[in-house]
Amino acid sequence: VQLQAYGGGLVQPGGSLRLSCAASGFSLNYYVIAWFRQAPGKEREGISCISNRDGSTLYADSVKGRFAISSDNFGNTVALQMNSLKPEDTAVYYCATGGHWCSWYEGQFGLWGQGTLVTVSS
Repeated sequence: VQLQAYGGGLVQPGGSLRLSCAASGFSLNYYVIAWFRQAPGKEREGISCISNRDGSTLYADSVKGRFAISSDNFGNTVALQMNSLKPEDTAVYYCATGGHWCSWYEGQFGLWGQGTLVTVSS
């Protein structure tokens, strides 16, 4: 069983990217899935989370109103739509699953994807 995060790349400030987190070997139905990111020289931070149990979502203040998390109907993929990107959004983005409700506590997430790099630069 594994998660794979993909969709990163280079984008100009103000642009958009869509990241995806795909599960293989299991279904994401009834799971909590979160996106974390780690910028150079900084600690990893949680930025968005969705519970496929009840559809609830959670966003960090730094991305609220710009990013949107969604889950497909088949329980295989969770997407993170990132709009109005800023240079400070530059980071390696990770998806993770675990726990029973959304939080930023990394210890609850037992399975992590490998990370995808997002660079926001002109």
